[in-house]
Amino acid sequence: MWEKLRREEVLEIFRENVYGRVPSTPYSKSYKVVNEDKNAMGGMATLKQVDIIIVSGGKSLDIHLTLFVPNNLPKPVPAYLLIDNRGPSNTDPSRKLKSEFWPAEEVIARGYAIAVFSNADVDPDNFDDFKNGIHGLLDRGERQPDSWGTIAAWAWGASRCMDYFETDRDINSEKVAVVGHSRGGKTALWAAAEDQRIAMAISNESGCGGAALARRKYGETIERINNAFPHWFCNNYKKWSKNEDSMPFDMHMLIALIAPRAVCVTSAGEDLWADPRGSYLSLYHSLPVYRLYDKSTILKEEMPPINKQVKSRKVAYHVRDGAHNMLLKDWNWFMDFGDTVLK
Repeated sequence: MWEKLRREEVLEIFRENVYGRVPSTPYSKSYKVVNEDKNAMGGMATLKQVDIIIVSGGKSLDIHLTLFVPNNLPKPVPAYLLIDNRGPSNTDPSRKLKSEFWPAEEVIARGYAIAVFSNADVDPDNFDDFKNGIHGLLDRGERQPDSWGTIAAWAWGASRCMDYFETDRDINSEKVAVVGHSRGGKTALWAAAEDQRIAMAISNESGCGGAALARRKYGETIERINNAFPHWFCNNYKKWSKNEDSMPFDMHMLIALIAPRAVCVTSAGEDLWADPRGSYLSLYHSLPVYRLYDKSTILKEEMPPINKQVKSRKVAYHVRDGAHNMLLKDWNWFMDFGDTVLK
């Protein structure tokens, strides 16, 4: 009943009121491996750099995907895909620069492939009246109140990476986790809601417009996020500025759209702007839908202490000590959860 009736209704609520609707403009896509190194990371992995080429209306856009695959395991392998909102210094394919934000060596050592694309390849993270990026390629005519915003565009980019994974025999495309931090965490949740091929969504400190319950009005609010980032959401989202109590939805319903697939919601103890408690409660209140698929899915209503991951079947949560960031400590918990649902 949920899959046939209610899920599509809830999905439409979020398209109409929050993230917007992807246009039906035709486009073609192709893939070009621009670099391959079978001896990357000192022989631990194979590096592939792939251009995902989108063409429509005589214009084109390239999404640059970087992918490391472990060499010492039978293929295909599960994978983590990062939606990178920080820039290339965190995701250096040469591995001369290394960052905990994308700890490629550690993920390879745990038996997973690790991939990344830059959100900026898909759409710029600034208000440009939706003239550039994929909006400039696929938008036609006058924008509507439910026309897609930039977060929906980035989520669309994650789905194009999923398209590529389906063509790569080294990747188990049925076992891909999409990871995002902050605005990327909002994107990861929406990508998994829209694209049921994604096996796991990891939403790291996503806050308002992501995992956090809007009705709490704690930390960043809908009014503040719309004023600061008017391009992230559809225009209809502005209706709920200072009007959260009238919304016909809240973000636990977004998480419920991912069921029965896996979801990992995370917070940081000092990151009150992203409302750790509201994020945990959102996950907690999504559980009635998860229990439709597995009655043994149980979490306590009280959020866990700092640095203790809680997980039950296909859901997991942790709140790390420290500030707004994504660290190796977070990734180790992501992979601990992945070991139970992706392997």
